[in-house]
Amino acid sequence: MSKRDLRKIITSLMIIVAICITTVLSTFLEPTKGSEKTQESMKIEGDNLKVYFLDVGQADSILIQDKNEFMLIDAGNNEDGEKLVEYFKSLGITKFKYVIGTHPHEDHIGGMDNIINNFDIEKYYMPDAITTTKTFESVLDALGNKNLQFDVPKEDEVITLNNATIKFLHSEDGKSDLNDTSIVLKMTYGNKKFLFTGDATSNVEKKIINKDISCDVLKVGHHGSQYSTTEIFLEKTDPIYAIISVGKNNTYKHPREETLNKLKERNIKVYRTDQDGTIIATTDGEEIKFETIKTDLDGE
Repeated sequence: MSKRDLRKIITSLMIIVAICITTVLSTFLEPTKGSEKTQESMKIEGDNLKVYFLDVGQADSILIQDKNEFMLIDAGNNEDGEKLVEYFKSLGITKFKYVIGTHPHEDHIGGMDNIINNFDIEKYYMPDAITTTKTFESVLDALGNKNLQFDVPKEDEVITLNNATIKFLHSEDGKSDLNDTSIVLKMTYGNKKFLFTGDATSNVEKKIINKDISCDVLKVGHHGSQYSTTEIFLEKTDPIYAIISVGKNNTYKHPREETLNKLKERNIKVYRTDQDGTIIATTDGEEIKFETIKTDLDGE
């Protein structure tokens, strides 16, 4: 073999090696289509709607965030108020666009005076139901000290939280059962829907059964008691996920087996604060993702 032929072979091999090296480096250094999608998803993460079903023991408290606007539904027991304030401040919250006390029971408005005292509130909603409890009077005093008027929502009234639309489906004046005064709301974000029921019983469920109550996520009424979540209500709401806010080893034996069985029979995925801690639902309007975290928000 001549030297000229040998040089040609060596040159050809060097070209092949160079091509291989270039291909390998481009594979590692240039983003694939999959990684581009990941980066894009990370960019839009802040634009997603987040719903925090907060673990406040045998009580209710739900935080909703759409970008830089916040809404609070209920504020746990009296002992939970300071812990909620600390947690919300750690999230960078200074103002709520809306705060809603679904009804005047201590396990829903117990920490509400702490919230009113520590944050700016654009609008405060509660039903036209009055009690003489110290808890309820503390809420009224806090509102008065901030010169904040409360609004009683009108049936089918609609409010917005950035891109989320919230409709009031039920609010009733004082009754012997304060649970039946519970404000019920439906929130729509893109194609996803959430239904928040407070402690609404089967009586309220019957009253709103002919409304559009379909949802993807159902906050189960009254901590999963036997007095809520009827078969017909589940049929009309047809949720994929159910959230039960409930305390460990509570004396009410919530959630009740009959309620859990109804959810199980419909293959509804159940999250419980007593087992999962704080439950966070994140949606871009097309899909919903859940994560659970441990938080120190139960003051008991």
